[in-house]
Amino acid sequence: MHGGHEAAEITAAGIGKAYGDFHALSDISLTIGSGEFLTLLGPSGSGKSTFLMILAGFEEPTSGKLHKDGLDITRVPAEKRAFGMVFQGYALFPHMTVEQNIAFPLKVQKRSARDIKRRVDDMIARVGLRGHEHKRPAGLSGGQQQRVALARALVFEPSVLLLDEPFSALDKNLRGAMQEEVRRLHQETGTTFVFVTHDQSEALALSTRIGIFNQGRLQQIGTPKDVYERPANRFVAEFLGDVNFLSLSSVKPTDDGAEGLFEGRPMRISAPGQAISAQFAIRPEHMVLFEQAPRDGNMLQATIGDVTYLGAETRFSLKTPGGIDLVLQMPTREVTGAFAPGRSVWAGWPANQGFFL
Repeated sequence: MHGGHEAAEITAAGIGKAYGDFHALSDISLTIGSGEFLTLLGPSGSGKSTFLMILAGFEEPTSGKLHKDGLDITRVPAEKRAFGMVFQGYALFPHMTVEQNIAFPLKVQKRSARDIKRRVDDMIARVGLRGHEHKRPAGLSGGQQQRVALARALVFEPSVLLLDEPFSALDKNLRGAMQEEVRRLHQETGTTFVFVTHDQSEALALSTRIGIFNQGRLQQIGTPKDVYERPANRFVAEFLGDVNFLSLSSVKPTDDGAEGLFEGRPMRISAPGQAISAQFAIRPEHMVLFEQAPRDGNMLQATIGDVTYLGAETRFSLKTPGGIDLVLQMPTREVTGAFAPGRSVWAGWPANQGFFL
């Protein structure tokens, strides 16, 4: 990264926040690596935004400590932390032009006029706002306003950028474009990004790691692949997308996993390093439909209920002979006329897909 501050590492140790008897956060401990893109994900009220506000310095924790690059910043006020921020309520100055809005943090820092001009021009080019320098926020689209907010937050080269659901008001296409923008800015600047969202696909697409919050507790932290393919518990598994739960009987460990029975049919599961249990879970996209029983792999018999066309994918709801409801999703181009509502089919999956809970 050219000039400016280096990206910071932040450590939270036992951070808690209580409002009277209500515990918004309980014992949050994690380290945000220098230059990483950490997303805090969870339903509303899970504590993720409270934790971001504590990182920002707008809220004081009731317990625990925050360190930035080894220094205790728990009681350091927001303005002295010098973090970049893109919050929903952190609006642009309506009376200032795009250029003036972006220059504002540099003026506060009393940088030279030449330095300000150079940095602002550079940022305007980076976020694709050339030609809009002299417009005021009211003359910009929602996406352009978000770009100005990003530029303003990154122009003074903060060691950390905090983003609180910055795209929630944008439509789907624009949201996708802004995600690309943020990912590119992260790669270019190398700044530590901490991003709050309740959108699972956004979290999976953007992050180096995801911290999943529920009821004020950190449920799991890991790479997108870790949390999606090896969720720590049922909450994480269900929050990150659809998942089928199968209760196995007669479960026995094998060299690389386990075998057991589901509705009397043998299942072989390859899950090296996983703790074995009777609760097995498999994602809908890891299952395939067959007209006849496949020769190998795990399989179960089922009747097709609803069939939902989703464009490139088609989604099937299935019922097993034992009355268990399952969901299966497959590429539309592989769907044949045999897979119609009411038909009896086989659903199969490879032994190395799925996970124990």
